[in-house]
Amino acid sequence: MSDSASAVSQIPFAPVAPNGSVKTSNGSAKSPHRGSIQSVDRALSLLEALAEAGGEASLTDLSRRTQLNVSTCHHLLSTLVNWGYVAKVPGRRSYALGARVLYLGHACLRQVDLPRKAQAYIDRINQVTGETVHLAVLQADTIVTLVKREARHAVRVDTGMVGRSDAPHATATGKAMIAWLPEEQIRRMVSPTDMKRFTDKTIVDFATLIEELRHVRRNGHAMDREEFQPGVICVGSAIRDHSGAVVGAISASAPAMRATEQHLDLMRQEVIAAANALSAELGEPGAMKPAVANA
Repeated sequence: MSDSASAVSQIPFAPVAPNGSVKTSNGSAKSPHRGSIQSVDRALSLLEALAEAGGEASLTDLSRRTQLNVSTCHHLLSTLVNWGYVAKVPGRRSYALGARVLYLGHACLRQVDLPRKAQAYIDRINQVTGETVHLAVLQADTIVTLVKREARHAVRVDTGMVGRSDAPHATATGKAMIAWLPEEQIRRMVSPTDMKRFTDKTIVDFATLIEELRHVRRNGHAMDREEFQPGVICVGSAIRDHSGAVVGAISASAPAMRATEQHLDLMRQEVIAAANALSAELGEPGAMKPAVANA
């Protein structure tokens, strides 16, 4: 069993008693946390009860496990079915954990596991190019930088901090990811009427951004030419998972003084190769995983 799976399996089951209290693993009841919502507590207790039962259980079994009446269980399960977190089992009068739970699990594991998987590729880009390397992920409508490896050169660039980004339209990692998203989602992430300007080269017109993203899809990588920080050039490429969906991006950043065409070509080659290799490790269909050579 993996460390992640082991950690999950050790989470104690906490069903909700009829009075709204949470029942601990030893059977004693305790009051829910202040501010908790009873219906949410109960719905989550049903999901945990299904997990404890091995992923499938009947309505009466779930009622017994959670100490909720059958009618309440039925209504809560119907809502969870509508959301995809629970599924009715065809041919049997029982319920099972739905595909949406698997989606959340994959999203969680990506965030935990991607930096580990990316370590060798981050090291290689940093060693071969000498430049700053970033690894970012897509969490719903938010881009979050998980890793930043500083450049090996004495002259380095300010490329922002690890954490949530408010510049998906101005960074190479941001553009590399949003280029593949539905326009509706891009509009949620980047306000078409209030695009933040970081430098005099930042794209602040939505139609121009959409055209830029078309080039990103065609070229397989994104460029930030002093759009986020003055004097900083960045190359980024998207990382995909087993379903082909974009989950993150890796990038390299250099000061404009070092960003010759030859150096940018090297940065592009290394970043794209790393993104492709990470996609292969995440199971992207058809992706080829190249060997990571020692630099």
